[in-house]
Amino acid sequence: MRPLRKSLFSLFLSVFFISSFPLISEAKPIHVVTYDGIINPVSSELFTTAITQAEQAGAEALIIQLDTPGGLDTSMRDIIKAMIASEVPIVVYVAPSGGRAGSAGVFITLAAHVAAMAPGTNIGAAHPVAMGGGEMDEEMKKKITNDAAAYIRSLAERRGRNPEWAEKAVRESVSITEQEAVKLNVVDLVADDLEEVIKKIDGRTVTTAAGKQVLSTENAEVVKNPISLRLRILKAISDPNVAYILMLVGITGLIAELYSPGAIFPGVVGAISLILAFYSFQTLPINYAGLLLILLAVGLFIAEALVPSFGILGLGGIAAFLFGSLMLMDTDLPALRISPAVILSTMAMVLLVSLVFIRAAWRAQRGSTVTGKEGMVGEIGVAIADLAPRGMVRIHGEIWQAESDEPVAKGEEVEVTKVTGLKLRVRKIKK
Repeated sequence: MRPLRKSLFSLFLSVFFISSFPLISEAKPIHVVTYDGIINPVSSELFTTAITQAEQAGAEALIIQLDTPGGLDTSMRDIIKAMIASEVPIVVYVAPSGGRAGSAGVFITLAAHVAAMAPGTNIGAAHPVAMGGGEMDEEMKKKITNDAAAYIRSLAERRGRNPEWAEKAVRESVSITEQEAVKLNVVDLVADDLEEVIKKIDGRTVTTAAGKQVLSTENAEVVKNPISLRLRILKAISDPNVAYILMLVGITGLIAELYSPGAIFPGVVGAISLILAFYSFQTLPINYAGLLLILLAVGLFIAEALVPSFGILGLGGIAAFLFGSLMLMDTDLPALRISPAVILSTMAMVLLVSLVFIRAAWRAQRGSTVTGKEGMVGEIGVAIADLAPRGMVRIHGEIWQAESDEPVAKGEEVEVTKVTGLKLRVRKIKK
């Protein structure tokens, strides 16, 4: 009986452990990615990459913690396309407290399988604005608004949220708090932190591209996907103020290289900065009239370095640069504008540098000649023989023929008043 009992006990343990393995293997991680900033190509790459990684890892869900004032329509649509095609449930969590989901952020939040907000946050103001410079005519505004309204309404209906409010967010730029958003069925829940989000979404049924899925998030491992160094750098230089400063550094470096050929360092730094600035501009709503004025300013600065205009071209360049800077980011979104303080401080620096160059050019024009025969005028020498009225003088170690209107004794000092050929005209210095 004992061997039989041992065999049965061993069989029981084997069945128990074997049956436990599937349960262990079914535990799936939750991926988390955090983004704070403008919706642009950088955020688009970050989110689409995070979705791909979550699918490859077989994650239970992907939580996007979002705080954004809005951004570019094209980047927003790329993100939403990836979210809709995702086989992994996506939770958008508007956080931290004080954050928001504005403009493009409203569309992204409504496109999520689960939408959550932290206390003290808001969502709304999704009216489309003109990007790329210039005012839209009424017909174009109407077309763009109708397109955005239909798009956001379809997203809300797809996720079972309030389509009427979603359309109002576009047409009337309405904005609401997190509590109002739950009451109006704009978002699903309010949570103090990420842990509470994970707890509250447990057991929810969502429909992904792979079909219906019941979320099982209790005790799931949380895997945070940090933004890569490359994307952090691209995000930093995509800031309008940083892009503007990079452009200024680039222009200054190239002009310095033209004023001092062969310095190399200013030219290299300037070229790299300009390339980075133009990369940033392609991710921002650029007014091309402003950009053309800035390019004109660059041309005028270069011409000032090559043509002696005594500052006229340089001052023209400053004026073109100022107006171009004010026009460069023509958008209603404050987060996409260049700070007036940055413009004023950089313009003050450009003006100071230009005044230094203008003053140097003016002094060079008005100053006395210090080379060639004309440079001899005003020089002091010593008579090495009596001048009565002709003789020889020594100036800077050189012997010159000289003549004077009055007698000059050997050893007396003379001043050059005129140069005629190889002969100097001098006068005696009276002590």
